[in-house]
Amino acid sequence: MRPILLAAALLAATPAFAQTPATPNPQIDYPAFQALTASVAPQREARLIAFDAFKAEAAKPNVLLLDARSKDAFARGHIAGAVNLPLTDFTAESLAAVIGADPNRPILIYCNNNFSNHRNPVPLKSAPLALNIQTFINLVGYGYPNVRELADVVDFDDPAVGWVKD
Repeated sequence: MRPILLAAALLAATPAFAQTPATPNPQIDYPAFQALTASVAPQREARLIAFDAFKAEAAKPNVLLLDARSKDAFARGHIAGAVNLPLTDFTAESLAAVIGADPNRPILIYCNNNFSNHRNPVPLKSAPLALNIQTFINLVGYGYPNVRELADVVDFDDPAVGWVKD
């Protein structure tokens, strides 16, 4: 009988944060995120590009090679010519400051899961949580539709990759 009373007392003492709020947070819109994710999926699939094409595009004028990893990871190594803006710092203002006034500017992205090395500064992430996915969704969601993503897995020790450290 005592365990039942204890369970009842614990249940009654459940914190308020475990309950559904009466008013949802207007600054968080999960259904809109789900809709955006679903709408971006076919576009993302069509914008995956092989390493050779990725490097050729990166060499063109006005193309932005964006690395959305942390500042620390970026400083420990990145593809030459990349600009760092961590995903956690994405806002309309920060993106405009890095990308510029043209929302159609070509943007190339890559993440840890594009490298076969699986060691710092690019440890393998869980495949469904690869940074490319969130970065692509966020860029399109913020109004930048001209995003292309590295499709291949490469070795950052390969000189063709152009890996540099700050």
